[in-house]
Amino acid sequence: MDDFSYQKPSTLGDAVEAFSAADDGVYLAGGQTILPVMKLGLAAPEEVIDLNGIEELQAITASDSVISIGAMATHATVAASEDVKQPLPALASLAGIIGDPQVRNRGTIGGSIANNDPAADYPAALLALGATITTDKRQIAADDFFLEIFETALEDGEIITKVDFPVPDAAAYMKFANPASRFALVGVFVARTGNSVRVAVTGAGPCVFRVGDMEAALEKDFSAAALDGITVPTDDLNADIHASAEYRGHLIGVLAKRAVEVAKENGDGQ
Repeated sequence: MDDFSYQKPSTLGDAVEAFSAADDGVYLAGGQTILPVMKLGLAAPEEVIDLNGIEELQAITASDSVISIGAMATHATVAASEDVKQPLPALASLAGIIGDPQVRNRGTIGGSIANNDPAADYPAALLALGATITTDKRQIAADDFFLEIFETALEDGEIITKVDFPVPDAAAYMKFANPASRFALVGVFVARTGNSVRVAVTGAGPCVFRVGDMEAALEKDFSAAALDGITVPTDDLNADIHASAEYRGHLIGVLAKRAVEVAKENGDGQ
């Protein structure tokens, strides 16, 4: 790892100022991506600006309709929060199966979605729930946030401050995890609010995506049986030593049905 300067500001304004003054700066959230990359010599920023000292980025608040999670809230914090578990258990459950305890106690929701790893869990939740990402500059709908593999709508130096999740009537997340990394070979998040259903898939493609055919079928009949015969084209799905594109395509259907069944059990049952 190359030498670098380290700063740990206590306010959002100080962090933005430090980044603006740096010739080659990078923000540090949970460090689950940037630190390994730096150790491997694949990145060598001159300034590391640690966001862990900014208390305003760690808060979790909830109303009857929206859960607001600060960008620096760790996965473990989200999983344990009653403000998340009571209104939206699917989100707390998702946070509780990310990585291992070490990862969950260091990794943050803001760092995860900013990195946009194709096998990360949170992007599926944001997309399925129609979340809104707030930064120090603007608000971005989840549908517009995730662009391509490791690419988001964030501009250089833009800091995620919080994520707002609308509370659905019913929701569930099912994941087939890589047994070593716990990343999703495929993860499917299903959410229903009123007559609207959203189905988001992570791990299967280069970037999180929605499955329109499944959404349309579930809006007519919110049951696992409604997904019979619906397949996802495999041409653009990931294929590697862990799973072929065809296998990932099969898993999408299996996990989507399981998610619907769990959502019906945990939701309002309609």
